[in-house]
Amino acid sequence: MSTAVPKGQAPYYFVPGPSRHPVMAAIGLFFVILGAGQWVNGAEWGAYSLAFGLLWWAVVLKQWFGDAIRESESGLYSQRIDVSYRWAMAWFIFSEVMFFAAFFGALYWARMHALPNLGSIDNALLWPDFKAIWPSTAPGFTGSPAGTVEAFRTMGPWPLPTINTALLLTSGVTLTIAHHALLANQRAKTVGFMWLTVFLGALFLCLQGYEYYEAYTHLNLKLSSGIYGSTFFMLTGFHGLHVFVGTLMLLFITLRLQRGHFTPERHFGFEGAAWYWHFVDVVWLGLYVVVYWTCSGRLRRRAHRLMGSPGG
Repeated sequence: MSTAVPKGQAPYYFVPGPSRHPVMAAIGLFFVILGAGQWVNGAEWGAYSLAFGLLWWAVVLKQWFGDAIRESESGLYSQRIDVSYRWAMAWFIFSEVMFFAAFFGALYWARMHALPNLGSIDNALLWPDFKAIWPSTAPGFTGSPAGTVEAFRTMGPWPLPTINTALLLTSGVTLTIAHHALLANQRAKTVGFMWLTVFLGALFLCLQGYEYYEAYTHLNLKLSSGIYGSTFFMLTGFHGLHVFVGTLMLLFITLRLQRGHFTPERHFGFEGAAWYWHFVDVVWLGLYVVVYWTCSGRLRRRAHRLMGSPGG
């Protein structure tokens, strides 16, 4: 369609030609899933398949995104393509909202429904030593009536989660400053604050890695630590994965800014990455309150101290 368009004028709606990228990306994902499935089941070669698939997938995505960038910079994308990208990004973020809602829902159901039901009089004959106490902090409690879960301590909000909260909130501010600088056509200021945002995202990931090290080595908190351990690592781990993806997005946007891409009038690539990053920030605030304060028992123990009674 674009061949009939005068030079320098965007087509009514750009339709790209046949592409190898979807098939190549599917091949990479095949090796990722095959390797991951075999690795967790004890096959050592699964790790190599996983690494090969991730490397293959990364190369394909680089080529795929590179083609999209060249199409955009050559003027093939009209306002209608811009609207399509905005709707696509909005629906993608909505799907991510539902993704995290499922894990938050699992945590809510386990704590507010499954746990009380297991500790009810109806189950007393099955598990007479079971105590419906959240979280499971010792053998015989909650997730381990038979003593199959080792004793562990919960991860509280201080200091690492609180520091990470400050980092993410600050990164949201620096990203917003960069956006306003781009709108004002202040490219140097935009690039500077974008690099600061990327640094804050990378620092968050480093601190979360150290937090996991502390959890496994000093708190004995693991993925196998009952329903608390599984929901803790699933929620925080998937959020960390999203921070990693968002940091990569911001990194590539920053590199494009340094190459002169984007203008104050047309910069949805920047905006889409910013939408995603702000979504990641909001999810973390929910995690910080629900996982690190409420579900770790900190709020309950603090309330007991304020009322002058011993904490649970």
